[in-house]
Amino acid sequence: MASENNVTELIFTGLFQDPEVQKACFVLFLPVYLATVLGNGLIVVTVNISKSLRSPMYIFLSSLSLVEICYSSTIVPKFITDLLVKIKTISLKGCLAQIFFSHFLGVVEVILLVVMAYDRYVAICKPLHYMNIMSHQVCHMLVAGSWLGGLIHSTIQILITIPLPFCGPNVIDHYFCDLQPLFKLACTDTFMEGVIVMANSGLISIISLLILVSSYITIFVNLRNHSAEGRRKALSTCASHITVVILFFGPGSFIYMRPSSTYTVDKLVSVFYTVITPMLNPIVYTLRNAEMKNAIRKFWSQPEN
Repeated sequence: MASENNVTELIFTGLFQDPEVQKACFVLFLPVYLATVLGNGLIVVTVNISKSLRSPMYIFLSSLSLVEICYSSTIVPKFITDLLVKIKTISLKGCLAQIFFSHFLGVVEVILLVVMAYDRYVAICKPLHYMNIMSHQVCHMLVAGSWLGGLIHSTIQILITIPLPFCGPNVIDHYFCDLQPLFKLACTDTFMEGVIVMANSGLISIISLLILVSSYITIFVNLRNHSAEGRRKALSTCASHITVVILFFGPGSFIYMRPSSTYTVDKLVSVFYTVITPMLNPIVYTLRNAEMKNAIRKFWSQPEN
């Protein structure tokens, strides 16, 4: 039965049904996507050419920005172009590919955010040992480990999904392919698959949140022993990361750590973490980071030798 797939093409219901609202969304979201690519791309280029941005924090930030570009590009271009057409279709293989890469890159981002929290913990709580602990070799291993973790997670998710039979209907109540909406179309019971998927995603989210929270509790406790200037500087660097963590984990937890529904609010929350959040990350990091702002100004005024 697992090999009996009569469905080869899927149809999205989209975000809104009104054609005028869809056109307005196109006008709104196209600049947002372009800003995401340009803003994150600027961070990647600036970190890689600037001699002043060689610390581990910027290596991780550059990796995070690259992931944001890739993640956004997995979903948003298709979503934007679909706003201009009446019938929004995607092949079943294309749908599975979108699920694979969105989950892959989403988990890479989660792990990178955890790694960045650990980096701040070492920098603030063990400053004398920082360069020994967070050597360039360790940094690159942590980045590679993030990509490997995302690959393992996404491979598990997609291996669960591929064998499912789809024999109709073929309408996905969403604007992009995700596991729970796709499971509803399978012509077999997907209770166990849903449990495994939720456990897989939930376990990663819970472990990541525990590490993030414990890292920052330790940091804040440790800051009591710092001078007022030291506390101000440490909190400034942590504030950007905490903001990005909230922007990412808040909407993501709302969608993936609760029973699925067909409410429009789910789609609107999904828009926030698939379209809006990737654009906000470079703004959050550059506005609060003098080194990054100076490096970007230098990048625009004259190339570094």
